[in-house]
Amino acid sequence: MRRKSAPDNGITDVTTAVTRSGTSTSPAADAARRSAVAEEQEFLDSAIARRDTLVDHLQAELSSAAPDVLERARLRMLRQQYEQLRRAQERLVFGRLDGLDGTVRHVGRVGLRNDDEDGEPLLLDWRAPAARPFYTATAVDPQGQARRRHIRTTGPVVVGVDDEPLDGTMTAELVGEGALLAALDQRRTGHMSAAISTLQREQDDIIRAEATGPLIVQGGPGTGKTVVALHRVAYLLFAHATMADQAVLVLGPSPRFLRYIAQVLPALGETAVVSATCDTLLPDIRVGRDESRTLAEIKGRALWQAALENYVGSLFPRPRELKLRWEGEFYVIPAGTVAQVLASVRGRPYHRAREACAEQLHHLLTEAVVDRREALMHAMEEGFEDILARVDRSMEQDLRPGGGPTGSDVDGLLSEEEIDILRGRIGENATIARFVEAWWPTLDAEEMVSGLLTDRALLARFVPRLSAAELTAVSTEPAPWAPSDIPLLDAVADLLGETGAPPPPGGSVADHARRQRGWVYGHVVIDEAQELSEMQWQMVLRRCPSRSVTAVGDIDQAEAAHRHTSWAQAVRAAFGERWTAAELTICYRTPREVMDLTGPVLKRAGSHNSPPRAVRSCGIDPWVRTVAPAELAATAARAVRQLQQRWHGGTVGVIAPADRIAELHAVLSDVPVLTAVQAKGLEWDAALLVDPQGIAAGPRGWNGLYVALTRCTQELGQLVLA
Repeated sequence: MRRKSAPDNGITDVTTAVTRSGTSTSPAADAARRSAVAEEQEFLDSAIARRDTLVDHLQAELSSAAPDVLERARLRMLRQQYEQLRRAQERLVFGRLDGLDGTVRHVGRVGLRNDDEDGEPLLLDWRAPAARPFYTATAVDPQGQARRRHIRTTGPVVVGVDDEPLDGTMTAELVGEGALLAALDQRRTGHMSAAISTLQREQDDIIRAEATGPLIVQGGPGTGKTVVALHRVAYLLFAHATMADQAVLVLGPSPRFLRYIAQVLPALGETAVVSATCDTLLPDIRVGRDESRTLAEIKGRALWQAALENYVGSLFPRPRELKLRWEGEFYVIPAGTVAQVLASVRGRPYHRAREACAEQLHHLLTEAVVDRREALMHAMEEGFEDILARVDRSMEQDLRPGGGPTGSDVDGLLSEEEIDILRGRIGENATIARFVEAWWPTLDAEEMVSGLLTDRALLARFVPRLSAAELTAVSTEPAPWAPSDIPLLDAVADLLGETGAPPPPGGSVADHARRQRGWVYGHVVIDEAQELSEMQWQMVLRRCPSRSVTAVGDIDQAEAAHRHTSWAQAVRAAFGERWTAAELTICYRTPREVMDLTGPVLKRAGSHNSPPRAVRSCGIDPWVRTVAPAELAATAARAVRQLQQRWHGGTVGVIAPADRIAELHAVLSDVPVLTAVQAKGLEWDAALLVDPQGIAAGPRGWNGLYVALTRCTQELGQLVLA
């Protein structure tokens, strides 16, 4: 709501009385803090009451609305508004901006309008342009603001405020430092929560960036990459209403990760979202086996796209004379005409081209039948009475199944209506359908990919850039499907085109998108994008040909088998040089004491990047214990119990080399025990690294250790083998 602030020095009084952490320093400060909390409690009460009123109003409208065609768009909008307001239980109000002109605006999870439809909103949606100074204003650039207030709530109760003057009296590097550090110090729950109240300026710049092309965001551990990615989805769906009609695809690295973020977007009121991994993008196709890193790297290369295009292209029919039988007589379509038909569908997917050619064949056969009959009629006029009888019998058979005279009874010529009937009968004829199927067969993507990958001669023909050893490795892989097969299946399915009827109507936009392989999304957001192979990037492009893509990741944390060491290498095959780079430089999650360990590790990994700057200290130095191999599991169990006691109410995670996971699982049943790859994107209050030397000796070596070191928000322990 836009209103006048307290007179004169009210802002200064509260600001000086309340420290950044929200703790009082004197009786006067305590009184000022209580006054500020009471003021914000009064506003929160009014906002909750208004929200409840709007929810009741929308529910009544939805109950009484007629579900006809004209009302569908309006119903969808009302349902979306209802869901947004209904879900806005926690953190309904979290901020306030006091303008230099004396106005006051509150910022929250959703926007709330006043009774006066034309007046200022009671509560600004965090995504609205007017709310942006809450995330971007600084003392150097106050953007018309005198103060920013962070409001901390628990349910319907205001529990604290953190004030930041923006008139030059403070020069903090962070936005809302007190609120931010308080949030970072909270215990982890194993589920990601929305961070709209503590977004920082560099994060907000990326969230609100234009969605006109690929945006690749590099960010080290703890810089908020996932926060940025998910809040960008919410912002784009708010700012571009039509995007909700196409849905947004969120690609994550693993099902565990998707479960971790599952509540964020619904909490922000967004439901037009499909979450998936690259392995689950194809309906009804499931990965059934692991594969070697060598093979995954081979099958992830961009060269497969052209190879598969050539493979499918080789299966298109070649021009030749076609001889079709109709009603006991043969009709010939010349090879030149067939060549013209094939040329007219060039560039279409295989099955769509087949469908279009079949329609043209039906038309050509209809014309041939009509031409022959007209020729016979012409011969009849020369005196061939017996031919006339044949024509009459034939037309009666073709065109008079129900009896009655036709126009052709008069002069022997077919009317336009009769020609259309004949064309329809040809199109429905089973014999003609069998001829088309034999000439241009229906193909199955799974059978085609399986046939290619198990036939060394076919591979050598269509993928000639593979070496002899690589051809052998690919052609000897057994079924079922591996992760690197999914992009190949997707490419072939796209080249073939859809067959059969579309999915039945019903459900949300996200439901429709999820069921259709060929769905085109309004935007795609990719987390841990450094893990995508070149062929997986092609999967992304097929689902968003507009290239409206946001990809976030850390090239130094790459664990996948590909050999990319820069974003330019990773995305060149998909985007060429037409993409925009952005960077997150501040580490919010991992404490300074831990980040100090990462510089040497990055150098050992061959990185050219500097680790992000940590902005907080936990006051706990990382510790190392040397353990005999025989005592490793027992020592790890004791260390975990100690960490659980110290971080009661929070989370503890264990990271170890793949070959030690089983023995640790045997003694650690109540905490996650993961490899560095599996831990990517996750965070815990405390992390225990078991055998860091073994992690560094893994496939990605020091990059894997870099990932493992940066999973904690408070305490890091390491068990090193003696």
